[in-house]
Amino acid sequence: MEMDYQVPALIVKIGHYPVHSGGVGAVRTLGRLGVPVYAITEDALTPTALSRYCAGWFRWKTTGHEDPHTLVAGLQGIGERIGQRCVAVPTDDEAATLLAEHADELSRYFLLPRIQPDLPRQLASKHALYRLCRKYGVPAPSTAHLSSPAELASFARQASFPVVVKNAEPWVRRRAPLVAGTTVLRTAPELRALAPAGGQQLSLLVQEYIPPEAAEDWIVHMYCDANSDALVLFTGVKVRSWPRFAGPTACAYAMPNPQLADMARSFCKQIGFQGIGDLDWRHDRRDGQFKLVDFNPRAGNQFRLFETDSGVDVVRALHLNLTGRMIPAGQQVNRRKIVVEQYDVPARLAYRGRTDGAPSAPRRATSTELAWAARDDPVPFLVMWPRLPRPLFSQLARALRRRWRKRLDHREKDG
Repeated sequence: MEMDYQVPALIVKIGHYPVHSGGVGAVRTLGRLGVPVYAITEDALTPTALSRYCAGWFRWKTTGHEDPHTLVAGLQGIGERIGQRCVAVPTDDEAATLLAEHADELSRYFLLPRIQPDLPRQLASKHALYRLCRKYGVPAPSTAHLSSPAELASFARQASFPVVVKNAEPWVRRRAPLVAGTTVLRTAPELRALAPAGGQQLSLLVQEYIPPEAAEDWIVHMYCDANSDALVLFTGVKVRSWPRFAGPTACAYAMPNPQLADMARSFCKQIGFQGIGDLDWRHDRRDGQFKLVDFNPRAGNQFRLFETDSGVDVVRALHLNLTGRMIPAGQQVNRRKIVVEQYDVPARLAYRGRTDGAPSAPRRATSTELAWAARDDPVPFLVMWPRLPRPLFSQLARALRRRWRKRLDHREKDG
């Protein structure tokens, strides 16, 4: 690849999440080609800051509660310190929406896709995404948006459980989250318990629950140019997630899916999308449809799962295209596997070795990409574990206890 090594990149993040394999992956994938990569980090001891491929880091603790103009001024200050225009690589929805909505103010410092300013916010909004799906005929799970305690109570009385609940809007999930992430609720009292005290307004998305035994989770990662043409597009199947069947990817395989690729390509062309897209789909075997669940307008946590046989992934495609370079032709490398270590440890215990949600997954991988461990860059893997949030350790402990109790039960039954 003929990279423009004179143009650096900046990993842009909003919010506090020091352990993020997507950021480390972005630093590595460009840094290994000789591109200077800078990162916004919470401190000097984050895995991203300690990567050997990180050319420099900027300590900037954001929460997502800040005024947008404050965040724009902060990015402008970082751009001035870098001293030249660089390619901005967002790793969360808030960063993607901020860069798009303030592209005119930031274009002096950063190379950005010239996407319609309000589109990333619509895509990151679970409710607005559902409306776009309805408008363009893209299948999606049945969805309701609840904005008040009264609506929530009314919905709980008539809903069929289980249901899937999510924070409906970007930024709101930082400022006033009702759930930690995608959550499956099985009873009406669980749903009613989410109502904030004092009758405050809320923004909660409730989606149809597609049972795991009738579903298969698929991933699409793509990069679209200024004409909304997909210069690279990848498809893969998710084998394990954590929490089980609802959380981030723990293990996945790159697998061809021409039908899904055509659906994603057509949708992005219709809405005029530009940049990196990370799309989550659920294949509902009850009606045979692929249903769009999430559209993240930025680099996904597991983007390094996907690569062409010419070595291009979506972050490399972004840098090549925005610096005016040709993207080498190539085909997706299939049966490639990714493992996100901190999620896959408890996920393996929860799934007990089964892949009942992913019959399309191959039995063996041609190669395995570890999200953290790398021979040429070992430090991020080592410093990641002590910085994991306490809830993840609690979840792992509960999974271990359940596994141990089941083993004891089996031994007692066997005499």
